[in-house]
Amino acid sequence: MSRNAVRNLSLVFCGFLLLFAALPAFPQQCALCYTQAASAGMRMIQALRSGILILIVPPTLASVGMIFVVRHKRNQNRRTESCDQSGQDW
Repeated sequence: MSRNAVRNLSLVFCGFLLLFAALPAFPQQCALCYTQAASAGMRMIQALRSGILILIVPPTLASVGMIFVVRHKRNQNRRTESCDQSGQDW
């Protein structure tokens, strides 16, 4: 297996590990949110779900975009460094 494949596999494994390690935290809710949602109608519950999605999606997209830009710049710097090193006569 190549070095990149091992690194990618380990990143995926760590991601799944973090995802499943957080499972016990999912059922924890604040009491006020729980009582408000329990006493509300179906429309209010749907509004709460939509609000949660609206608050989660933009930071997630911003994080993914930032990771993409950082990786692209890192690879661009590596390419220019490898070109500079191969052209030098020592």
